[in-house]
Amino acid sequence: MTTIAVDAMGGDHAPQSEVEGALLAAREHGVRVLLVGQEDVLRAELARHKTDGLPVEVLAASQVIAMGENPIRALRKKRDSSLHVAARAAQEGRADGVVTAGNTGAAMAIVKTALGMLPGVDRPALASVFPTKRGTPSVLLDVGANVDCKPQHLQQFAIMGEVYYRVMFGEPRPRVGLLSIGEEASKGNEVVRETHRRLKESSLSFDFVGNVEGRDVYTGEVHVVVCDGFIGNVALKISEGLVDALVSMLKEALGSTLSAKVGSLLSRQAYENFKKRVDYTESGGVPLLGIKGVCVICHGRSNANAIKNAIRVAADFSSRGINEKIERDLALAAAK
Repeated sequence: MTTIAVDAMGGDHAPQSEVEGALLAAREHGVRVLLVGQEDVLRAELARHKTDGLPVEVLAASQVIAMGENPIRALRKKRDSSLHVAARAAQEGRADGVVTAGNTGAAMAIVKTALGMLPGVDRPALASVFPTKRGTPSVLLDVGANVDCKPQHLQQFAIMGEVYYRVMFGEPRPRVGLLSIGEEASKGNEVVRETHRRLKESSLSFDFVGNVEGRDVYTGEVHVVVCDGFIGNVALKISEGLVDALVSMLKEALGSTLSAKVGSLLSRQAYENFKKRVDYTESGGVPLLGIKGVCVICHGRSNANAIKNAIRVAADFSSRGINEKIERDLALAAAK
């Protein structure tokens, strides 16, 4: 049984969302979960639920890392935090992966230190899943792990993203694009132009389609979109804000303009389908690609559904051997 360690103290709604999400994941996906945090708090929260003999256990940690806390200080000073203890469980083989909705910077620093990096990876990247018009997902990376990148980093992101998409979503030959301000190879800043040249001239077998623009994240024409973490995080946050606004406006419009019962029912069903399609909680969280292990980082405001799905993603990531495939492809790229 795959075991995932969950930082149960880090999110905005901790530990309620983490505990409920862990129970849902254990019940629906057969995953063993280690809830990591202050033991008395977690046991009190578990007592509010029917556990039914589910494989959910408590792993004690006395400290909590706050959302606004300095990541380096948290790394050095809070050795018994829920994040540290969860990462150590993965390091020692007691867990197959880590899930957290806590401080992203601290999570990256602690997990990188505990688990190390894959050979051939200079920097890890956060890979976020987006819905598209075609109904197939697209993956954008990096969405926040690295503000400044060099061409070799973006090239590594392309390789990691292609492997992740191919394995997780079953697309035998994902199309990979480089995010820029125009499709022409001459467009973009110096880093983008040099990355384009490297990917175009690479002898790797994946399908590099060249430059793509921001709208292509949602068309479904390309499966993997590569950019630095500054641009990716801005794109992610704009998308989240747009989705919230659209859902709110649609709800308001349905409530104020529909009077016929049948029409209202049909429209509300369409609204619910749309809402689920763009709901970030359905994808759970974003995996940190490039580390020697599995870490899925969730939005701070994650609810139980998001935590459940993040645990599912972490378990799938571990069982499908994605890191081994990334390591192999990076070695092939270096050899050529």
